[in-house]
Amino acid sequence: MTHGTDILDAFDWRLIAALQDDASLTNASLADRIGLSASQISRRRQRLEQSGVIGGYRALIDPLAVGLGVTVFIHVALDTHSRDNARRFRDLVRMTPAVLEAHALTGEADYLIKLAVGDLKELSALVNDVFLPHESVARVRSEIVLETLKQTSGLPLPAPSAARR
Repeated sequence: MTHGTDILDAFDWRLIAALQDDASLTNASLADRIGLSASQISRRRQRLEQSGVIGGYRALIDPLAVGLGVTVFIHVALDTHSRDNARRFRDLVRMTPAVLEAHALTGEADYLIKLAVGDLKELSALVNDVFLPHESVARVRSEIVLETLKQTSGLPLPAPSAARR
């Protein structure tokens, strides 16, 4: 995969921005917005997908609408810092459907995990029956989200004038 801004021209940046705003846009709709033909959009889109710049498309689902009204961040400290222990923890994270994001950290905690659960009882079961008893885990500290001030999956792309060469 080739990543980097050196392969992107102004049309690519506009295409990426448009798809980030609405991934359901057809090539014809994108062509109208960007000023290229639908076939040119199709070729550019395919190149961006193959190079890994575009990694996929997703629908944004409202968590409340599907019964996942509690968002939680947990900080996890590993029991030991070995390659095998880290692998065991990564396997646990991959196998736990409630995990939305997982990040390795510097500092006091080794990982920051974002969870979506239905209620506090479900959170308790996840922490007490899944994470804490796992052989790789030493400590778990949870923080329940009271209010989300901003949530986006969109990246801060450069302004169109900055993306031109």
